[in-house]
Amino acid sequence: MSDMADMVNVKINGRDVAAPIGSTILEAARIAGIEIPTLCYLKEINAIGACRICVVEVKGARTLVAACVFPVSEGMEVQTSSPLVLQSRKMTLELILSTHKRECLSCVRSGNCELQKLCKDFKVDDEDRFDGHNPEYAVDDTSMHMRRNDNKCILCRRCVAACSRWQNVSVIGPNERGFNTHIGCAFDEDLGNVSCVSCGQCIVVCPTGAIYEKDETDKVWEALADPKKHVIIQTAPSTRVTLGECFGMPVGTNVEGKMVAALRRVGFHGVYDTDFAADLTIMEEAHEFVERVKEGGTLPMITSCSPGWVKFCEHRYPEFIPNLSTCKSPQQMFGAIAKSWYAQKKGIDVKDLFVVSAMPCTAKKFEVGRDAEEKFGASDVDVALTTRELGRLINRAGIMFTELPDEAFDAPLDESSGAGVIFGATGGVMEAALRTAVEELTGEQLGSVDFTEVRGTQGIKEATYTVGGLTVNIAVASGLQNAARLLDSVKSGEKQYHFIEIMGCPGGCINGGGQPVQPASVRNFVDLKSVRAAALYQADRENPIRKSHESPLMKKLYAEFLSKPGSPKAHELLHTHYKKRARF
Repeated sequence: MSDMADMVNVKINGRDVAAPIGSTILEAARIAGIEIPTLCYLKEINAIGACRICVVEVKGARTLVAACVFPVSEGMEVQTSSPLVLQSRKMTLELILSTHKRECLSCVRSGNCELQKLCKDFKVDDEDRFDGHNPEYAVDDTSMHMRRNDNKCILCRRCVAACSRWQNVSVIGPNERGFNTHIGCAFDEDLGNVSCVSCGQCIVVCPTGAIYEKDETDKVWEALADPKKHVIIQTAPSTRVTLGECFGMPVGTNVEGKMVAALRRVGFHGVYDTDFAADLTIMEEAHEFVERVKEGGTLPMITSCSPGWVKFCEHRYPEFIPNLSTCKSPQQMFGAIAKSWYAQKKGIDVKDLFVVSAMPCTAKKFEVGRDAEEKFGASDVDVALTTRELGRLINRAGIMFTELPDEAFDAPLDESSGAGVIFGATGGVMEAALRTAVEELTGEQLGSVDFTEVRGTQGIKEATYTVGGLTVNIAVASGLQNAARLLDSVKSGEKQYHFIEIMGCPGGCINGGGQPVQPASVRNFVDLKSVRAAALYQADRENPIRKSHESPLMKKLYAEFLSKPGSPKAHELLHTHYKKRARF
């Protein structure tokens, strides 16, 4: 609780409210239990007061003011829903709609669109009050992971802020001026021709259907309908704690059992856990790290399981390509094992095996088509779906998700450790790797497997450990803006590390660009990253096996098929390479 000396007293709709000094009217109203609508505002990155939906009356002010940027002061009197305010908001919505492509029935965001909700709340009908000439924009579908439809854009600039301030990518921005203003790449270049890293953070902040992932669920339905295909699906660690949001369940609900049950009812021949492949990644990555330390390899070693980060490195920091772990991501390792060991065990011809992944990440759509990510005449993974697509797949099948019983993953790719599940949170890969690497370096069993220094949703975390007589400096970064800061400090010599984990999205996979979209009214006041991550750490604590190398499935896989971590067979199937890409 703040000290009263740090508070200001205001009246909002006639009620006394105490708010911290420096609060905006928007924040003070929230304290009073009043939600002021917004379209452009996004906490920490986009406070520009441009959309004018959040306007309120302040006693003594000459005009309506934008609540998202206007600070409270002692004795201020505010009206958030006076006739003048309501009239202004409604007219603003009518003006927005006058240049908006109104395809709500077929829009991917129908029912979860912030503009649609506001129009309903303010009784804005479709009467063309301000209709006139509208610019027409071609839909840009040149990138592998998403489409952009400027005909549905409301110029809120949230996507621009996410791309520049969170991700340091900055490939989109406002082009032209006045009535012709639209969001695009420099010189209106196609998105597929610039150094977009496919992270999808622009998608999860968009309030409308102007930006959306390429939906590939029809490919899955086609495969499921083919009697010759054996169709299996893997679900990422973080998907189990976010999929429930697609069905109205509270943020952070672990729906692993219901998810498995739903996918069986969709018709998959096998429902498997990517956590198994996360353990496999640790087996290979920890071995690679230990090998680099012992043999004088390139350090710091940097994790490679986030395809958005890897592509960012290839575009912006190619000098660090030798530092990247050669390990494929868990998604791709799963596919490689499925199309080799699993296919052999099941007696399935690889050409008839169709591997689907359910991922928190739009960059996974790019990753399935990368070079050196295939061994069988096709990609290790055939289709990568986002968590949102998975929700739509289940809805389309008519499955009553919240009514389902809990069911377990299918054998043989069902066993995993707690280390595998925390891959979904920033710091999780590092912690999982340390649980194995420390024991390999020391030859001794850990007293505690909890490396709490690397936990939390801070953008950059650092720690130093003494391991087997060695001092090991580590760092963890999430969000590409933070990755850039960290790498710049390494380049300058300011920082020296042995091992670095980087996740492309702020907070890691639990906040990936393929996760369920939450409106600004939630994103601005609920710490989605922390709540979702807490559910993963809870799953880790409840797992009797918390180290990847102690998983019975890992022991079986290496004994039967791979021999040992870093073996020629492991390198053939589970490792990859990278390349320098042009920056534009």
